[in-house]
Amino acid sequence: MKLTRASIFALRIPFVEAFSHSSSARLHSDAIVVRITADDGTVGYGEGLPRPYVTGETTESCIGHMVSHLWPAVSRVDFADLVPGPDPIQTLEPVEASLPVVEPDGVIAWNAARAAFELAIVDVLARRQGLSLAEILPPKRSVVFYSGVISSGTIDSAVRLAKMCVELGVPAIKIKIAGDDALERVAAVREVVGPAVSLRVDANGAYDVDGAIDILNQLAALSVECAEQPIPRGAPQELATVQAASPISVMADESLVTVEDGRALVAARACEYFNLRLSKCGGIRRTLEIAGEAQRAGVRLQVGCQVGEVAILSAVGRHLAAYLDDVVYVEGSYGSMLLSEDIGEESISFGSGGIGEVLRGPGLGVRVVDERLSSYAESVIELGAG
Repeated sequence: MKLTRASIFALRIPFVEAFSHSSSARLHSDAIVVRITADDGTVGYGEGLPRPYVTGETTESCIGHMVSHLWPAVSRVDFADLVPGPDPIQTLEPVEASLPVVEPDGVIAWNAARAAFELAIVDVLARRQGLSLAEILPPKRSVVFYSGVISSGTIDSAVRLAKMCVELGVPAIKIKIAGDDALERVAAVREVVGPAVSLRVDANGAYDVDGAIDILNQLAALSVECAEQPIPRGAPQELATVQAASPISVMADESLVTVEDGRALVAARACEYFNLRLSKCGGIRRTLEIAGEAQRAGVRLQVGCQVGEVAILSAVGRHLAAYLDDVVYVEGSYGSMLLSEDIGEESISFGSGGIGEVLRGPGLGVRVVDERLSSYAESVIELGAG
């Protein structure tokens, strides 16, 4: 199979409500969707979300990398059929091999760009063969349980969002924290949700080592189960220092972008959790490789998401969360709870109780509405024939 055309859509879908944390504030999705067409007319879709503070990619540099490096490489490949087997990493290796490894050149990794192309190629190959991603990543559970997320803002806003989470019946909630009001924010949420709901916090690197140790020791009294990225990305030993002094388990997020990051974090015993985000980690295959590093070391997993993901990444995140062992927390599939409109024909937002059913449709499991792609695109770049 040869790829004949690619369309790159830079989306701007308004949020229902602003979402903020210590590193960023967002009013809209800035997802990049890649639509690829094969020589037999089959179409597949992929998605990436560039984040300067995560992978170093911007929307402009991500699209530039796609145009200059990824499309020229994959358009020359004659792809064979995917062959599902006991090892999904091996199944996806031909797709991984088609994507060139390019020097970072000022970024941490070109992972958002790579993820978008990998997903689009997997989608088009699977659809052409009549396969579902669920046959490549066989689900180990029939449903996935999602967490609610409370963004930065006033404590009154945190309380309002906590009440919404209670109404939804989600089993776990993540609270964004930064600065001196963290204890008060978490205490207010705990009062609303009661003792049975699992709480964790995410600082997005807002504290230094001493500040992180101090706040995590205070938050332990509120039965906080996990603290995501309490300090900025840096030497793994710094995160290890926080973990060693914290009564709360530490989760690596911005510190975990590449497979090499994962190995270094394991070697330093820097954390007890990895946050796997498909766009951040470079797509399905590379995320599976990082998950393998964690599982061999006894590090537990969160399948996370980038704020503003549309239906494509939400669908793949669901497949990943249903497949992997050692997944404790799952985020994503917010759909119209966050976006004014999603691009999928069917809603794949989680429902009451945070429950999301396993997807078994062809390809990645979501049908994209091209008219919505076009209507929310700030720019569209066409590559290839026609």
